[in-house]
Amino acid sequence: MAIKNDYLNSVYEDLAGRYAEQSEFLEAVHEVLETLVPVVEADPRYEEQNIVGRMVEPERIVMFRVP
Repeated sequence: MAIKNDYLNSVYEDLAGRYAEQSEFLEAVHEVLETLVPVVEADPRYEEQNIVGRMVEPERIVMFRVP
């Protein structure tokens, strides 16, 4: 089901394209984005500054060993 806000839907579609194999992650993001629709529609700064897009980006840890 598509999210009812164009900005939030585009954030989800971007993630779905990059992390298609992570179904549990995408399901969790979808549920959260659905609840954020009223908040994002009430304040345009969320879209202008891409706050939600930055919040849903998964954390990355780069590890390496130097002998």
